[in-house]
Amino acid sequence: MTMTPTTLIYYLSEHPEIINFRWSHTQSWGSTWSFLFTSILSYILLSLLLHLLLYHRRRPVPLGPIPALHSLSMALISLTIFTGILLSAAAEIRDTRWFWRRTKTTPFQWFLCFPLGTRPSGRVFFWSYIFYLTRFLHTLRTFFAVLRRRKLSFFRLFNHSILILMSFLWLEFSQSFQILGILLTTAIYSVVYGYRFWTAIGLRSACFPFVINCQMVLLGCNVICHVGVLLLHLKKGGCNGIGAWGINSVLNAAILLLFLNFYVNSHLRGRRKKAPDHRDHIVDGKKADVETTGRIGCSRAKDKDI
Repeated sequence: MTMTPTTLIYYLSEHPEIINFRWSHTQSWGSTWSFLFTSILSYILLSLLLHLLLYHRRRPVPLGPIPALHSLSMALISLTIFTGILLSAAAEIRDTRWFWRRTKTTPFQWFLCFPLGTRPSGRVFFWSYIFYLTRFLHTLRTFFAVLRRRKLSFFRLFNHSILILMSFLWLEFSQSFQILGILLTTAIYSVVYGYRFWTAIGLRSACFPFVINCQMVLLGCNVICHVGVLLLHLKKGGCNGIGAWGINSVLNAAILLLFLNFYVNSHLRGRRKKAPDHRDHIVDGKKADVETTGRIGCSRAKDKDI
């Protein structure tokens, strides 16, 4: 069957399952607080257990094409969620434009600040739910890293756990800002995981820490959006789920500080280890010029797997 634009729009924003979605503790899988905390605790304990079991192993466990396939899958899933929530947001704007005219609300304001009384149902929250479920798929990279004998950092465990919690809060409290948050995150992740797949199959990597820079862009955009939510909340008399937004802001600030600490330490350590660009050697009595990879083209700037 040929996938026409009309068909694509139907399956991503007009399907009855999407339109009639409702976040419910009895109908939505993984929607209870007990599931949330149990899953996060299980993730942390399993990661630590696997790390301890492989602690004395010197060689990494061969994973074959699994990490590459995971990256490709996550890139496609992120792109699908981005397209789905963008089309769904456009449909919601179309269907509720009459109400916005009465309240003098613009689409951009709605993206940042849900009106008080907003319930977690409909198109946008369907894709928010799918986004929440995919957070668990992201945690697989932790196990890949442990099996590859890479360092199991506190930042990695904290980051994945907090992102699962924040995605849950978006749904549980119909939190404002989540549309832009999902759009920004899935846009960045589709690029990041596409790049990881690109390098995993042996193609040339970037001349700079691509993944880390993408993470910095995402965190910077989140900070700007959080400031926008606060301003609209004070100006318009309230945004829905502002209590959860406050918790979200604190957690985002913690992630930002940890990431900046990680980035600065990695950058300074990389500068200390930087080799000279040009060296002269004597080969068979003649002067030979040996250039480093930085002169030839790209220096080998490795991304930390965070």
